[in-house]
Amino acid sequence: MRFVDYVKIRVQAGHGGNGIVAFRREKFVPKGGPAGGNGGSGGSIIIEVDEQLHTLQDIRYHRIYKAGRGRHGEGSLRHGKKGDDIVIRVPAGTIVKEVRGAILADLQQEGESIIAARGGWGGRGNAKFVSSTHQAPREFEEGKPGQERELELELKVLADVGLVGFPNAGKSTLLSRVSRAKPKIADYPFTTLTPNLGIVKSGEYTSFVMADIPGLIEGAHEGKGLGTQFLKHVERCSVLLFLVDSNDEDPSESYRLLYEEIKKYSPILLKRKRFLAVTKMDSYTGVPKMATFEPVDIFPISSVSGEGIENLIQALAKIIGK
Repeated sequence: MRFVDYVKIRVQAGHGGNGIVAFRREKFVPKGGPAGGNGGSGGSIIIEVDEQLHTLQDIRYHRIYKAGRGRHGEGSLRHGKKGDDIVIRVPAGTIVKEVRGAILADLQQEGESIIAARGGWGGRGNAKFVSSTHQAPREFEEGKPGQERELELELKVLADVGLVGFPNAGKSTLLSRVSRAKPKIADYPFTTLTPNLGIVKSGEYTSFVMADIPGLIEGAHEGKGLGTQFLKHVERCSVLLFLVDSNDEDPSESYRLLYEEIKKYSPILLKRKRFLAVTKMDSYTGVPKMATFEPVDIFPISSVSGEGIENLIQALAKIIGK
């Protein structure tokens, strides 16, 4: 399934049904009287989190949503039926906002929802206008129109640990080693074009979510390469795990460049706990020079041989609290 993290949709709630004018004329009801029922309210458009979903793929092919109209009222005080609601199911981490407008909701928990477009109220029938001085009203109300909106849905991946690194730093290989995720792995840059999530088991009954997110390049904060398509997903991660290749000419410089890209995009992200993994130690002879410009916990690892992997997982689990 293709990973889709942005769509535009149009939502139209149902119109309310009309109230009517009616009078009781049954043979054995001597006084009769107004008996026009109310119209039913229109159906609403509801956007709700479904934890089984991980992409906006399905919504990409269904851009217009219309809820049911409320039925008109009838005689004998029969009220119209409410229009059917439509529920749009989205992954956790979906932001709902009006096109070129304000954010309406940031949906992060299973079952969390928002009424994106509210159905119109049903109109009142003439029975509702009866008073002590107005015994035979002929007034009624038409139903109100439902809300209509154009919305943007943007998905930002929710994960405990986000992998930050240049292309081919070994992020996908690490994820495939520590979880059952099967990301695409190859020797050319930008193998990973969309985020991949994996569940990492850290104990007999504990686990955490790790996200392999497309690699950065210099200038990513300006939109170069995959740019902000990558960086927006980092915002949701509790811990940032930086990965640098031990075979880089200067691994410590690689880390500095990654750090600077994150800082230029959003300095707030650097308040998150950070770890540094030096990858591909199975193909490196000796110990890489890692005189980093700031104190950071460093983990030499090899996703091929498994060297250092367990130490890294336990350190991550401890800081996450899992």
